Amino acid sequence: MAVNLPLPVASELKPVAGIRLGHAQAGIRKSGRKDVLVIALQAGTTVAGVFTKNRFCAAPVQICREHLATHQEGIAALVVNTGNANAGTGEPGYRNAQTTCSELAKLLSVNAQQILPFSTGVILEPLPVDKLVAALPQAIANLQEDNWYNAAEAIMTTDTQPKACSRQVTIAGKTITFTGISKGAGMIQPNMATMLGYLATDAKVSSALLKKLTVEAADASFNAITIDGDTSTNDSFIIMASGTSGLEIPETGPVYEEFKKVLIEMSQALAQMIVRDGEGATKFITIEIVGGKTTAECQQVAKAIAHSPLVKTAFFASDPNLGRILAAIGYAGIADLDVNGVQLWLDDVWVAKNGGRHPDYQEADGQRVMKKAEIKVKADLGRGQASHTVWTCDLSHDYVTINADYRS
Repeated sequence: MAVNLPLPVASELKPVAGIRLGHAQAGIRKSGRKDVLVIALQAGTTVAGVFTKNRFCAAPVQICREHLATHQEGIAALVVNTGNANAGTGEPGYRNAQTTCSELAKLLSVNAQQILPFSTGVILEPLPVDKLVAALPQAIANLQEDNWYNAAEAIMTTDTQPKACSRQVTIAGKTITFTGISKGAGMIQPNMATMLGYLATDAKVSSALLKKLTVEAADASFNAITIDGDTSTNDSFIIMASGTSGLEIPETGPVYEEFKKVLIEMSQALAQMIVRDGEGATKFITIEIVGGKTTAECQQVAKAIAHSPLVKTAFFASDPNLGRILAAIGYAGIADLDVNGVQLWLDDVWVAKNGGRHPDYQEADGQRVMKKAEIKVKADLGRGQASHTVWTCDLSHDYVTINADYRS
């Protein structure tokens, strides 16, 4: 079960004018389930994306980068398949991704370079491209603006539930809609992971500004989550701006700041859903590092804590063995860290003061917090004013079971 993650309600997912979504059942890995998604974009929609930093990136990621580099202002559609990652498939995999683009382009009467392909699933297995192509007409027949819930289901792999959210805000007197979906439950860590995120808005945003905002939103959200420390081959986060609301976002000023704030909040909501639905997760954990010299070193410490199997298993067991957190801070790689300046809190409980156990700390207080489904770890490094927050989950028996049986 996901940690405090209610199912999205289809009727509450607001359509974004100019964005249509259609799904199909191709039987790529399992029959009888939605496993293909097409997102068709109105002409003039701007698109930006960030992708995995894994050097073994999948063929669809390579093609997405190429097509965005040359057709960012003319992207006509996105196509997503689940069940097969088309990664580690060499030149044949690249050709299969190209075929997917060209076949969808024919059906939509556009150029193949105007299509962005995405895949997620098992690595090192050939993509059954014939099944994927055969399902495209069905997905196109299903295209409609009010189809976000089905779209969220169509991109799931080991997710236990669809992930989606929607929000409408008034900016400069105009109602702006934001709706997005995400997927992912394992092989998740900062710098993107085996996750997909798609966020659409009807604001008008220039290509250059949208690219900048997408990077900033990713760094504050999808690049700030981790489940198991593995960076996947296929991760992608895409923002689409149809411009149908009539509100053009400037590069600076109050309208820009308000739009950016909502965009980041939506991105964080979608990213945190992935952690809440982490494979086998029973705890949702916020790790906030403050008092660093730089944001980078705060991120370094947060990741050391979040990736520690000893820390994560202690959270699963509700065991306040909190010396494991101090150990992770110590080995995070800050060579000149003065441990005598480090403070540590578990929610409202001050655990470590000036590098040692707080004289008033009682293990019963730590255990009280550790039993909660949502927990905050805060560490002050006592070195400066920088900070960084990462979201993670615990490591349970079920995580091992799910990944041991993944290909079964």
